[in-house]
Amino acid sequence: MTTPINMLAIDLAKGSFQVCAIGRDGAVLYNRMLSRSRLAALLAEQQSCIVAIEACATSHHWGRVAQSHGHEVRLVPAAYVKPFVNRQKNDKADAEAIAEAVAFRTHVGDGLKAEAPAEGACHSLTVEHRAWDIILASA
Repeated sequence: MTTPINMLAIDLAKGSFQVCAIGRDGAVLYNRMLSRSRLAALLAEQQSCIVAIEACATSHHWGRVAQSHGHEVRLVPAAYVKPFVNRQKNDKADAEAIAEAVAFRTHVGDGLKAEAPAEGACHSLTVEHRAWDIILASA
């Protein structure tokens, strides 16, 4: 029988991602490197859990991917993670530090950003604002 995963702590990089799985008792179940496609598959097949990601350029994208599969996403600012890195800085240590930071703090970071609106939507909103400014100026 496998131990259920309570949290996935993910250290994002360009081509490979370090994933640290934490059980309900707080023990590290595994800490391994996954490719981009394997991470997407893991998020899809994994039962709902907390997905902790260090806030960076691509964290909002991967957070939305995790949310679409029913996971609770927590973005952790790098300043919250740094005190928990106990040894040399590498991806494996960073993933464990992300998990510790989330377990230690009750509220971590802000929510995910929404996806950017389509190109036409931004333009039409700008036109509406300009029209409104003209109406107010003429009144």
